[in-house]
Amino acid sequence: MAKFESILKTIGNTPTVRVDRLAPAGINLYAKLEAFNPMGSVKDRLALGVIEDAERSGKLSPGQTVVEATSGNTGIGLAMVCAHKGYPLVVVMAENFSVERRRLLRFLGAKVILTPAANKGSGMLAKAVELAQAHGWFLCRQFENEANADVHANTTAQEILADFKGEALHYWVTGFGTGGTLKGVARVLRKHRPETQIVVCEPDNSPVLASGIPQRRAADGSPAESHPSFRPHLMQGWAPDFIPKLTEDAVNLKLIDQILPINGADALRVSRELASKAGIFTGISGGATLAGALKIAEAAPSGTTILCMLPDTGERYLSTPLFAEISPDMDADELAISRSTPHFRFDAQGNSAPPPAAIPKSAPPAPSLAIDKEAAAFVNRVVSDARQPVVMFALEWCEFCWALRKMFAKADIAFRSVDLDSVEYQADGRGGSIRAALAARTSMTTIPQVFFAGEFIGGCTDTLDAFKTGRLQEIMDRSGITYSRTPGMDPYSFLPAWLHPRG
Repeated sequence: MAKFESILKTIGNTPTVRVDRLAPAGINLYAKLEAFNPMGSVKDRLALGVIEDAERSGKLSPGQTVVEATSGNTGIGLAMVCAHKGYPLVVVMAENFSVERRRLLRFLGAKVILTPAANKGSGMLAKAVELAQAHGWFLCRQFENEANADVHANTTAQEILADFKGEALHYWVTGFGTGGTLKGVARVLRKHRPETQIVVCEPDNSPVLASGIPQRRAADGSPAESHPSFRPHLMQGWAPDFIPKLTEDAVNLKLIDQILPINGADALRVSRELASKAGIFTGISGGATLAGALKIAEAAPSGTTILCMLPDTGERYLSTPLFAEISPDMDADELAISRSTPHFRFDAQGNSAPPPAAIPKSAPPAPSLAIDKEAAAFVNRVVSDARQPVVMFALEWCEFCWALRKMFAKADIAFRSVDLDSVEYQADGRGGSIRAALAARTSMTTIPQVFFAGEFIGGCTDTLDAFKTGRLQEIMDRSGITYSRTPGMDPYSFLPAWLHPRG
């Protein structure tokens, strides 16, 4: 590893790692860890390949908006590539895919359009087509685009050949999402390693490939409808509700030696075991693919070498059933460890003991300082500024300040935050002087301190209380401060999670 011209140059060359702790004795089990791509999944390859192919062919013009239907990983890869190259990106995603994928996409600058879960993958694809046609956007067509398969033939497959040069490779095991990895790698292995058996996994309750039923298609190769054998399953990003054109190509080219059904519960179990026993972090689809490789391993003779694809990182699945059994609180064993030493004991419910007398109002008090006239004048100017009637004197690191920031954002309350620990207020101890002047004005030493239209509200919980009782709304109505009236909003829900009572 050395210097790179851009983040795009770090795509590919992912490691192949032996997984000996889960494999039966005598079996050489390997996994190709696509989470080592910069955005954490195999779809980074697809994203770069499709965009650069479109640039070369002239299908994508500078500044043109890119649009694609995706369960998340392709969109995240596209968001990285488009951010670097300067293309606006719109991603269409079914609403049932994990929330962290949406947030990552928006963090990377993409727009995310959600479609009803009941419309499945074909519904989000139809919406993407509709948007592309209506606005003249470039549609990636990852499920039919040959550039998807080509990038895997030119990169992923070549890496596998290099990793196993001069060694046996009896099985290559993969799932399918678009079919790009499958078609691209399989055709290279067929040519250069014809002895390698190609195994494709799919959900056991959704056997679209194993059914043998052809996929009905539109003239452009896209699916005309959901496949009749599709059923909802746990493996996000795997096996959509239709057979992608690239996957069908692999079938027609007779690149597949075996189709293996995988149970969703096995996918979850194997993903968790891979993390806890081998230290490898992958998602549900990775667990499913490894479950398929372990099935092959169980029946294989000693000395067999198996390589499986692990398409992404487990961090894409924090809000899915994969993490349903992982609690943020201490379990009985952890509590026992905590109690084994005198400090920071916890009770049976995991609460700190002795419990605090009340919810802390804010950050620790400031040291006592002499009142600086310039600082006092600054406080007076800020508090009385009619152009910015909502003011919070805050600390950048303080969780209680962030609770108020989130509440203000949710209620669309524009505010000025005077962050006393920020670089702006560090010179000559200016932040400390302002804090001392503020304390002299309010007789309160803690932070945050909040003012609405010149009226001192108090600290964090004082402000939350004022919103809950309606006092804050009365002040805003009286003073002409605009805000969103959000019925049923609980201001205390914005407090740090560790302050919420356990149920």
